[in-house]
Amino acid sequence: MSNQERAVLAGGCFWGMQDLIRKLPGVSATRVGYTGGDVENATYRNHGTHAEGIEILFDPDVISYRRILEYFFQIHDPTTRNRQGNDMGMSYRSAIYYVDEAQKACALETIADVEASGLWPGKVVTEVEPVGAFWEAEPEHQDYLERFPNGYTCHFPRADWVLPRRDAAE
Repeated sequence: MSNQERAVLAGGCFWGMQDLIRKLPGVSATRVGYTGGDVENATYRNHGTHAEGIEILFDPDVISYRRILEYFFQIHDPTTRNRQGNDMGMSYRSAIYYVDEAQKACALETIADVEASGLWPGKVVTEVEPVGAFWEAEPEHQDYLERFPNGYTCHFPRADWVLPRRDAAE
């Protein structure tokens, strides 16, 4: 049986995040939901200060947490506070919810590398916080863009937002 780790990210509307991240080799499962906020049993209509997030289960022997974060920074704009495209508000903030100290260190290092690269349009405003409760979104929000391929999304890979490859082992 393969190894499995968990990542929890928020980067705007969860539909587009899920649709792109689920296709990465080594990602075994994704689900969208609400995290990082103050409401128990959060729902679409009542999620308080939670962000729209994505929970990712992945095999670290196939894809590293660092690679997932690099892709995360390529498919959403981490320089816009509480906003992605036309979506505005706390629900659409950029955040990394780490599950352990190794993920926290990797998140902070990746953000520093993004900042140092000069490739992004501004300063990274991504929050880095310990993971908390993850409230699974309603069924109509899961796998949305698979069911509605022409549905709304503001996420896409930006060819010029790619960190230079590092030679060191990950």
